[in-house]
Amino acid sequence: MTTAQERSVPKPVFTDAEAGAKEFPDSTVRRYNYYIPQKRKQTHYEDVTVEVQPDPRHYLSQGWLYGFSDGRGGYPLDWTALKAWGSDRPEPERFPGSGGKGYDWPAHGWHEFRDPNEEWELTLYRYNSNVVRQLNQNIAAARQAKAFEQWNPNWVRFVESHVGAWMHVDHGLGLYLFANANRRAPTNMHNNAISVNSMHRIRAAQDLALYNLTLSEEIAGFDGAVHVETWNGDPAWQGVRKTAEALTAIDDWCEAIFAANVVFEPLVGELFRSNLVQQASPGNGDWVTPTIIGAEEYDYAERDLRYTKAMFDLLTNDREFADHNKAIMQQWLSTWVPRCIAAARTLQPLWSQPDSKPPRFEDGLDRAKSRFSGILSELGLQTPKELAQ
Repeated sequence: MTTAQERSVPKPVFTDAEAGAKEFPDSTVRRYNYYIPQKRKQTHYEDVTVEVQPDPRHYLSQGWLYGFSDGRGGYPLDWTALKAWGSDRPEPERFPGSGGKGYDWPAHGWHEFRDPNEEWELTLYRYNSNVVRQLNQNIAAARQAKAFEQWNPNWVRFVESHVGAWMHVDHGLGLYLFANANRRAPTNMHNNAISVNSMHRIRAAQDLALYNLTLSEEIAGFDGAVHVETWNGDPAWQGVRKTAEALTAIDDWCEAIFAANVVFEPLVGELFRSNLVQQASPGNGDWVTPTIIGAEEYDYAERDLRYTKAMFDLLTNDREFADHNKAIMQQWLSTWVPRCIAAARTLQPLWSQPDSKPPRFEDGLDRAKSRFSGILSELGLQTPKELAQ
């Protein structure tokens, strides 16, 4: 009987120097402590959002792991003309073996932004699913009650042409303005807030598209394709179309958010949704369309505008660049206010089309201007003279 030869194989020797082997005072703590919470106690939202996107000014000892064809890496802070304190400090030299020498957290003022909506993946899915579920229930109830048969014939034409046309605004801004700005913003907190804004607009466009299909099935003679012709050729919509397309071409991500949420939405979006569609629908026998439009109105007024004001308020009160930022924003106002006022005025013929008419266009525009001025006041900005147009 022969015995098996034992091979000489190195035996593993544990020295307690392996990653994760050493115990620290916070080894069992389930919350992070590398950042300063906004309030006394950090929240779960902050734990899953603050600095999830890396920043070599603070850590990343070998610099950005990815870059662009021009040699820049990561998320350059000069992708916007606005600045937060620390933006002009040189980025630490990073190379293999350089160690983690950087600036103390938060490295620069962009990291101080906190989304007051505390949005992240879970909240986004939960909120949007609740909105869609409620809208579907409203539409199903309307179908059972034969509510669409109560619509004035003229209102049918209005909804198919003009309410349908608004989905092009939502789709364009959601996909080409907010989604693009989300990629260019410098912190994960900005990314989350802006991407949720993008999803709100894309969902709203989808809501209108699906509603359009429902009406095509429920109302005899409803033209589900005429909104495309309206958007492309109706003179009343060409000012809005021109402005919306110009918004999607903005390169500066901060200017894009500012122009869309601070200027365009109060002066054009809320004017159309709240002061026209919401006001005219009930008198024309329609209680369904206000639920679709109202969901988008809530998205903006109670959520998207809230994070926008928090974001720009930090910049207009920045401890290093407040004056610089205010001057830049006033320039943006001088550029975008006249464009949005002109777009709003091209919509004026729509106010005379329903049989049961909404309050006067000028009254609605005055309310929109007042709302816009209030937003500027909260941000510490001056109302531009172009608002008088």
